[in-house]
Amino acid sequence: MVYDRRVLRAALVALLCGAMVWGAACQTPDPAGKEAIDPETATGFEQRKAVRSTKTMVAAANPLATAAGLEILREGGSAVDATIAMALVLSLVEPQSSGIGGGAFMLHRNQADGKMVAYDGRETAPAAATGDMFESYAGGGMESFMKAVIGGLSVGAPGLLRMFEQAHKAHGKLPWARLFEPAIKLCQEGFEISPRLHSLVSRDPFLAKMPATREYFFDAQGNPKAVGTRIINEPMGKVLQAVATDGADAFYTGPIAEAIVKAVQENTTNPGRLTMEDMAAYKSVAREPVCAPYRQNTVCGMSPPTSGGVTPLQILGILENFELGKLDPDSAEAAHLFAEAARLAYADRDMYLGDPDFVQMPVEQLLSREYLKERAALINMDKTMGKAAAGEIPEPGTWNQWSPDTSPDVPSTSHMVAIDAEGTAVTMTASIEGAFGSHIMVNGFLLNNELTDFSFVPQVDGRPVANRVEPGKRPRSSMAPLFVLDDKGNLKMAVGSPGGSRIILYVTRVVLGVLDWDMDIQQAIARPNVINRNGATELEQGVPGFEAWLTDVTKGLEARGHEVRPRDLNSGIQGIVVTPEGYIGGADPRREGLVLGD
Repeated sequence: MVYDRRVLRAALVALLCGAMVWGAACQTPDPAGKEAIDPETATGFEQRKAVRSTKTMVAAANPLATAAGLEILREGGSAVDATIAMALVLSLVEPQSSGIGGGAFMLHRNQADGKMVAYDGRETAPAAATGDMFESYAGGGMESFMKAVIGGLSVGAPGLLRMFEQAHKAHGKLPWARLFEPAIKLCQEGFEISPRLHSLVSRDPFLAKMPATREYFFDAQGNPKAVGTRIINEPMGKVLQAVATDGADAFYTGPIAEAIVKAVQENTTNPGRLTMEDMAAYKSVAREPVCAPYRQNTVCGMSPPTSGGVTPLQILGILENFELGKLDPDSAEAAHLFAEAARLAYADRDMYLGDPDFVQMPVEQLLSREYLKERAALINMDKTMGKAAAGEIPEPGTWNQWSPDTSPDVPSTSHMVAIDAEGTAVTMTASIEGAFGSHIMVNGFLLNNELTDFSFVPQVDGRPVANRVEPGKRPRSSMAPLFVLDDKGNLKMAVGSPGGSRIILYVTRVVLGVLDWDMDIQQAIARPNVINRNGATELEQGVPGFEAWLTDVTKGLEARGHEVRPRDLNSGIQGIVVTPEGYIGGADPRREGLVLGD
């Protein structure tokens, strides 16, 4: 693999400096992993500009991944080809967030006929899973939750590579093996630890306790390897080479699968239940996207088992009943309205959504304009409703027996977008669940802890929870890759973000910024986040230029009865907007993402 020298140079400069735009100056990350702002060089939020291109565009959470995606497109690869190459590189250089030991949701839109397909590569529970397998960890707060996360019990059968194989067979242009070359080369020759990876390793209390991760991420003195340290990962390179040569079967059967199963079952911290049969039985699923109108546009997202399609569409459908564009986007009124709409949608999410192969869900009813108008009528612009209740769905269905789910959702995910020379687009979110997943490393890659996305209790007050654990079931997710189409059905935007259960609101906020307030994609991404998951309202602190906003909006929300919590909100949004002149891309200044195009 030989990178275009201009692309590689820009990517390496961005990676080593902790910057995320072509030509940005170097900056030093703060201890929390967010990019510090140097007022003399005006980097980070203040310097980040939208990227423009007329032919192709890719965006990913690490510059080396973005560079790999652009190289694939320049060789005539499809959007799926570029996405696969980017995700495999991310598995190596951003191991805390996603990888071949996890899963993903991919939306694909073919430019020629407008057809869309939603690829479900979500992990599945082992056949030996039981509804009470996490019950002893319920109700104990985050410390108890993390005890369930670390070790083998939280590991589901990984879905990423099976999903890639399915999508490539349908939409790939370059040979399968070609897509693995950038990641294999980086495994063999090494990559340099980025500021964000170093920061997350430094703050993780579990990595040093697991032999494989201690050896990989720490030096001989037991300190996290420094920023810029070159890491060579030959074991992972061999795994990728095997899959490149023999297809996904090389991962799901044989020695690689045996090593995964052994590591899960023999984990001394928390042994798991994954078997060789579970690995071999895994299948990705091609599903129909969920779509709904929003003003003159149509917004399409992933269907369940992720809530990241239905819930954003509900928020937008509720807000469609208000003249949002006439409000100041930085006002307390706009933040209140967004938070109240989110409360209502999250209440429905927690009650009704789960794996469609296991539970009946009223998706059509939840997205109907009549229902959302009724939900919107519950919003009082002068006072918060407090904790919202799920709406009543009168049509008969088994969903009437569900109890709400309050399971935690730890954020560590990655998003990427690609548009190829034909205009075909992919928006994909990949994850291993929490930062560094289960913390089990096998052959150089980390295994997921996605099973902790299930409800820890199978029933409440004698009524089952839709997102309870069941054998072979896929846990509910919040991953929210979205497409926006214009009034003629043409692609207008592709966007997504990491961030656990906050993903839904990160992404929806950007859609509103572009559609209702005519912001460019980079402006919409860089604005401070407002979060409400049917509880306290979180306002993002530390965004340069928005110090007064934080004070004013806090006062305005508190006057309406909100419990306000200022905090860091580390979204990682990547987005592309389509215009008559070409593509405009944006990457989140809170992370190390990079947009590149021809």
